[in-house]
Amino acid sequence: MSDVHSSTVIGWDIGGAHLKAAWAEEGRLRDAVQVPCRLWQGIGELDAALATVLERLPADADHVVTMTGELVDLFDDRIQGVHTLIERMEAALPQGRLRVYAGRGGLLSPLEARGRVMDVASANWMATAAVVARRLPAALLVDMGSTTTDIVPVRDGAVAARGITDHERMAVEELLYTGLTRTAVMAMERTALVAGERLPMMAEYFATSADLYRVLGRLDEAADQHPAADNGAKTVEASRRRLARMVGHDAGDYDPAVWQAMAADLTERQLRRIHDAACRVLSAGTPLLPADAPVVGAGVGRAVVKEVAARLGRPYRDFSDVVGASGHGWVASCAPAAAMALLG
Repeated sequence: MSDVHSSTVIGWDIGGAHLKAAWAEEGRLRDAVQVPCRLWQGIGELDAALATVLERLPADADHVVTMTGELVDLFDDRIQGVHTLIERMEAALPQGRLRVYAGRGGLLSPLEARGRVMDVASANWMATAAVVARRLPAALLVDMGSTTTDIVPVRDGAVAARGITDHERMAVEELLYTGLTRTAVMAMERTALVAGERLPMMAEYFATSADLYRVLGRLDEAADQHPAADNGAKTVEASRRRLARMVGHDAGDYDPAVWQAMAADLTERQLRRIHDAACRVLSAGTPLLPADAPVVGAGVGRAVVKEVAARLGRPYRDFSDVVGASGHGWVASCAPAAAMALLG
């Protein structure tokens, strides 16, 4: 790290599908931004996304980065992924101004981080939880993003997760592969409720969870930054057409209300899955979280998280409120990047 230090810190979160950044001045979050970055299509996607975001950020700043993008199948393994992402960040940023988050290992120089790949890999959830733990003695962090949902308990002012790696976290349902916009509908359930029938769904990438929430009028289009499954229009009519195709129908076979009911059934089952996983996570702690410990919602799916909190009978707090950035919705949507800006 350079001897030059700035009062401005930019936090980065390199995902497989999005690049997120947030910046803080004198320890106060100012804003955050998310752009699409289809990393699996080539490292040029990251270079282009970095150039786009850097144009919108303060020039004189220190930078801290976390990532999950090392998982994409562009890379042979996590070692190659972590090393490549660090290399591209160093190339894009001023020399000596970058540190890398290594979870329990803290913030490291790029050289040190290359030697601790498994601490660096997929550690973004821990950054968010660590910041929540600094502000609340007990909470259940639920970060529902475009693709995944993280469920992390905070107890006695510390992160109390049982899993650390992706496979450990999936085994105890602290990591669910279900999200607000990018989840393939065929992966959400095996059947769909259509006009009184439970129809099997085709194992085809015809529709995504964004189509469900769009049909229901519950989607902020700014959160859906990738093409539709058929590269078609992002309209209610087009989403109905994609959903109907999942069960071998054309949209015109039924009244639009039938497809709305299908979407409501599938989103209800997604909600139940997150709720059930949250119950499991809550049941695993010793001692249990206090009954008044809130659910802290983060990610573009915070509205769903708020419903989960109500079903758990717990108060809800938005991540942006917890970190003193009320009204900055993208701060909560880009929670790991915001956390990095505060930790840096």
